[in-house]
Amino acid sequence: MSGSEKKEQSLIFELSKPGRIAYSLPECDVPETELTDLIPATYLRSKPAELPEVYEVDVIRHYTALSRRNFGVDNGFYPLGSCTMKYNPKLNEDTASLDGFAKIHPYQLEASIQGALELMYRLQEDLAALTGMDRVTLQPAAGAHGEWTGLMMIRAFHEKNGETGRRKIIVPDSSHGTNPASASSAGFETVTIKSDARGLVDLEALKAAVGSDTAALMLTNPNTLGLFEEQIAEIAEIVHGAGGLLYYDGANSNAIMGIARPGDMGFDVVHLNLHKTMSTPHGGGGPGAGPVGVKMKLAPFLPAPTVAKLSDGTYAFDKGSEDSIGRVKAYYGNFGILVRAYTYIRSYGPEGLKAVSEQAVLNANYMRKRLEPYFRTPYPRICKHEFVLSGSGLLQYGVRTLDVAKRLLDFGYHPPTIYFPLNVEECLMIEPTETESKETLDGFIDTLIRIVEEASHDPELLLGAPHGASVKRLDETQAARKPVLNCSCG
Repeated sequence: MSGSEKKEQSLIFELSKPGRIAYSLPECDVPETELTDLIPATYLRSKPAELPEVYEVDVIRHYTALSRRNFGVDNGFYPLGSCTMKYNPKLNEDTASLDGFAKIHPYQLEASIQGALELMYRLQEDLAALTGMDRVTLQPAAGAHGEWTGLMMIRAFHEKNGETGRRKIIVPDSSHGTNPASASSAGFETVTIKSDARGLVDLEALKAAVGSDTAALMLTNPNTLGLFEEQIAEIAEIVHGAGGLLYYDGANSNAIMGIARPGDMGFDVVHLNLHKTMSTPHGGGGPGAGPVGVKMKLAPFLPAPTVAKLSDGTYAFDKGSEDSIGRVKAYYGNFGILVRAYTYIRSYGPEGLKAVSEQAVLNANYMRKRLEPYFRTPYPRICKHEFVLSGSGLLQYGVRTLDVAKRLLDFGYHPPTIYFPLNVEECLMIEPTETESKETLDGFIDTLIRIVEEASHDPELLLGAPHGASVKRLDETQAARKPVLNCSCG
């Protein structure tokens, strides 16, 4: 870390001097005696908090310096496969900040929040139409939370039918990474089945895996290899024939939105990642949203409440049936994210959403074809919104996919997903989304080609990367398990 970087980082902590103030608060108009009556003594400080005493300019410079170290879709290309890190339109932010959405309370009287209820109702209807489902809940706070919610409904459905022995969830080895964990959290066992030579569900392996103990198959379509499960109708027939249900992981919906619907493929439950497909803030910029849609036979088990339209045209919370799995999120979901997603859907309309998917697929296939001569391609055929490459050809130079990812940082690019899915050696999974221009795609492609050439001529350059980042290469296992969070870490 350079001297200037250390100074930036230490400002807030080491420039503290008694008497410096960065804020001005109004005088408290509540008498101290009333304060002590309102606040239990156990919650009152005996002495002031030990906070740094600095000027406002010091605080602003400190946090601005930290923000410049962050990488996001607003300052660079983010081709993170399976995560759909697309640009977040600022129109969505403007809509979510309107007083009628941003300054209401979820426990207000229904008559005073009719606009918010109408938005949620319309979003439920839009998502149901997009996915081919009958009913939708907006409560889940993220994709994995949606998975768990859907699985809990599947569990409740089987138990209601007296089939308590259905405790196994089938997951292909090309499934989204959170599927097995979500199944386990919902009280199921997981059974993993291998892909066939084309990277699709092996039908014979599926037939061997299903039985009277099968609760559901969790499937991402297109799968994590970016390939569409062409035999989805037969897959649905196999699972339904054994009495199981089909769960659709919506992580890859950006490939089929407006073109194909999971409900028409035979799926019974669907979750959508609004922070992926609908362009709302993602990860640290979140929170997320993972609405779940179901076919009518599962509707009684939906988390309550949902939003209903009454006969007089007004909107109200529907408390659901006695079979509901109950509330899964405080209030009614991450409302600000729902507003952003609704704005996105209404801005594009049906034809626009279809064009989004078409452009995402076009971008991925353009990148795939340009990069195929430089990497091994385990599935060299038309993909959907993302594709996988293998960096195994670089092992002869002592270079791994991790080294390629670290070197990309030196050129200002966020690396793609690496080492996932697990069934591709030295995997790179790249998803460009529809929001990037050809110039951006070409710049990234050219950089990857340059890095491959560096690997053959100067592998040490990659092994020592990143060279320009404020934080150098870490012991990633220890960084995750034992992070050092103080300001002096290098």
